[in-house]
Amino acid sequence: MRLSTKSRYGLRAMFDIAYNCGTAPTQIQDISRRQHISQRYLEQIFQSLKKGGILKSKRGPQGGYMLARAPGEITLKEIIQATEGDLLLVECASKGRKKTGCEFDGVCVTQSVWLEAAANLGDFFATLTLKDLCDRGASMGVSREQDLRFVYQI
Repeated sequence: MRLSTKSRYGLRAMFDIAYNCGTAPTQIQDISRRQHISQRYLEQIFQSLKKGGILKSKRGPQGGYMLARAPGEITLKEIIQATEGDLLLVECASKGRKKTGCEFDGVCVTQSVWLEAAANLGDFFATLTLKDLCDRGASMGVSREQDLRFVYQI
C-alpha cells in the first residue's frame, strides 16, 4: 500500500502544528517553509482536514491554522481518513464499492484478506496520536521553532 502525498504531507503538517505551535495559530507559509511543502498544496490538504474536523483556521493578522482538538485527541487514522478517504489496500476490497470489472468480484478468496489487513492497519493508526508523534520528535531531537510573531525584546 502506498499513501498519497496528500496524506503523508497532511500528517507532516499536522505534526508541525502540534510540535511547534500547540493550540496557537500558525501561518501556512511557516509550515510550508519548515516542511518543504508548497503553500498551494497545503491549502488543498488543509481544506480536507478542516472538513474532517481536526483543523480550524482563524482570519486576520494574528490568524492562521490550529488544531481543532488537543494533540492527544487526534489520531493518525483521522488524519489519513480526512485526506485519503478509506484505508484501501486494493480497490476491489472497498466497502460500498462500484463494480471494478473484476471477474472474481464477490467470489475472490483474497478480498477478505485485504479487508482484514486494511482493518488491522486502521486499528494501528488509531492507536497513535499527534502527541505520540510529538514525543517521538522530541526524543529524536527534532528542533522546535518558536513563533517569532510572539517574541518581544526590549
